[in-house]
Amino acid sequence: MTEAHLTDTLTIAVIGAGGKMGMRVSNNLVKTAHTVYYAETSPAGQERVSAAGRTLTAGPAAVADADVVVYAVPDLALKAVTAELVPLQKPGSIALTLDPAAAYAGLLTDRADVIRGVTHPCHPSVFLERHTPEEYADTFGGIAAPQDAIAAIESDDPVKQAQLEATVRAIFAPVIDVHWVTIKQLAQLEPTLVETIACMIGALLKESLDEAVNTMGIPEPAARSILLGHTQVALANTLKGDNPFSDACLIAMDYGREMIIKDDWKKVFRDEELDRNLARMLHLEHVER
Repeated sequence: MTEAHLTDTLTIAVIGAGGKMGMRVSNNLVKTAHTVYYAETSPAGQERVSAAGRTLTAGPAAVADADVVVYAVPDLALKAVTAELVPLQKPGSIALTLDPAAAYAGLLTDRADVIRGVTHPCHPSVFLERHTPEEYADTFGGIAAPQDAIAAIESDDPVKQAQLEATVRAIFAPVIDVHWVTIKQLAQLEPTLVETIACMIGALLKESLDEAVNTMGIPEPAARSILLGHTQVALANTLKGDNPFSDACLIAMDYGREMIIKDDWKKVFRDEELDRNLARMLHLEHVER
């Protein structure tokens, strides 16, 4: 059997199939030729799975024959859930989590003959060329707008990597590229690069908009329009090099950096700061690996 055939029809178990991410990945998996088992323990989640027309399977039965087990449960639940189910996975299967925090922090149950994998969607790029109303509406990804995905696997077996990539392409579809990194690098990307920095800046923009409207008294439509337009220009100029900023703008940017940004802000990329960040996110006293 060729490597391609080994990834055509996988058996996949979704643990936490009734949660937010569980429903998202299940909505895509149901469109594939893969055999999929859906497991959910919460009554509300079970109702969502059943309402979607999917058959519920108990966790131990769902993972027993799965090539890939997708643990679509919150980070804080992963320790207990993997402790219960990873020992029940078949040898050579993949235990796939959708966020690197718990994996990097060493909270997951390991088994020598079960392969650890981690993946996370990139979400549709701000520079994505969109064509349909559905693509414009899909800001998160996994519905209509194409996106990339990041993946890590603790195996050198090309067949296992192909199985993981096939799963990633299925659960986050439509996917353009899958980028391979280590689990530590994925943790440096998420949370440090995209949550600690990018999402924080997004929240800062919203706070700035509120300040302009509520404190300075600027009409909200005017403030929102100029902010959204200039945000696109700022990203295009800095990340794509589309146009140079004016000399006056550069002076204003320097003033903003002096007033808002700490000189040592790049320390968030240090290993000890990543550990501190993850410990706060996972409600741990400290990260042990």
